[in-house]
Amino acid sequence: MTHQGRTATGRTVAVVGGGYGGAAVAAALDEHADVLLIEPKDAFVNAAGSLRALTRPDEWAERIFFPYDTLLKRGRQIREYAAAVDPHGVTLAGGARVEADYLVIATGSGYPYPAKTRTDSSPEAVAHFKATHADLAAARRVLIAGAGPVGLELAGEIKAVWPEKVVTIVDPAAELLPGYEPALRADLHRQLDLLGIELRLGTAFAAEPELEPGSAGVVKVDLGTDQVEADIWFRAYGATVNSDYLGDALAPLDRDGRLPVTAKLNVDGHAHVYAVGDVTDVPEEKRAGSAMRHAEVVAANIIAQINGEEPAGEYRPMPVPVVLLPLGPEHGVGQIPSEDGPALLSPEDVAAWKGRDLMRGKFAELFGLPA
Repeated sequence: MTHQGRTATGRTVAVVGGGYGGAAVAAALDEHADVLLIEPKDAFVNAAGSLRALTRPDEWAERIFFPYDTLLKRGRQIREYAAAVDPHGVTLAGGARVEADYLVIATGSGYPYPAKTRTDSSPEAVAHFKATHADLAAARRVLIAGAGPVGLELAGEIKAVWPEKVVTIVDPAAELLPGYEPALRADLHRQLDLLGIELRLGTAFAAEPELEPGSAGVVKVDLGTDQVEADIWFRAYGATVNSDYLGDALAPLDRDGRLPVTAKLNVDGHAHVYAVGDVTDVPEEKRAGSAMRHAEVVAANIIAQINGEEPAGEYRPMPVPVVLLPLGPEHGVGQIPSEDGPALLSPEDVAAWKGRDLMRGKFAELFGLPA
């Protein structure tokens, strides 16, 4: 059994993974090549909206999903997992083979629910959000393990809907968002205090609760010096790179499971194989915006190669760490580059750029759907 593969014109591109980077590069190449998007999900997931899909499912749960059948006009999706990739194509989990002239590896990373869904079916994911929402709504005390951007954003979304809930965040790190401007971190603490979110930094669980994250029940956690009790808890740490299927067929993965790439975002040693997003070893914060900027470079380079030209696009990481961290629709902190170095964003700016819309408008445009 085989799927459509390499063409006589040398213009078949197999994109493995349909997340932020994969969807963007597939759409950008659709007019220029025969694009095969290998992605097991039935719809693109705008993970930036997942936490609000949990706290406001009636408004948001279905709005974070975008069907892949509106993304490509010429190309098509192959709804399967990749089992292996080599310089000439992809072997699918079902045994079929996809031959391609160009490959783009874009399988991203996994993260605990609810920041990322735990199913390939969007109706099932919506049902999960609604079931967890019911448990969360009934809880008086909420415990979040992890004070990174996901844990902080989850706390802000909870407080925006239920300001009366007791929300506690626990993290072994001594400070929030190390590496960002002190003024940003100070404003973050100010806003967390304003929202009534309790931080327990510099401390860790002696052991994780036996209760499944996101399920209602009795949660008692030993922090060494004292105990925290809650009615529900969420895990907000533990990103994993989705690269196990790659092995060393393209290039040896680094210790974090990432592919080594050149400045042009070629996988090391392969002029027709590229990688974008979290699966790359580009030294930067792994964000959706970075993956989409990777996609622009890769699409331009593949178009140049198809046209018989030398690819010239190179990716430059942002000169300063970038973050847009909403704390619900109206609060949050942000840091972007400027000519004078890091520039901080006001809560109003963060709300306008991301907090209110959670980038839905951007993806509605990409997928040709109404905002």
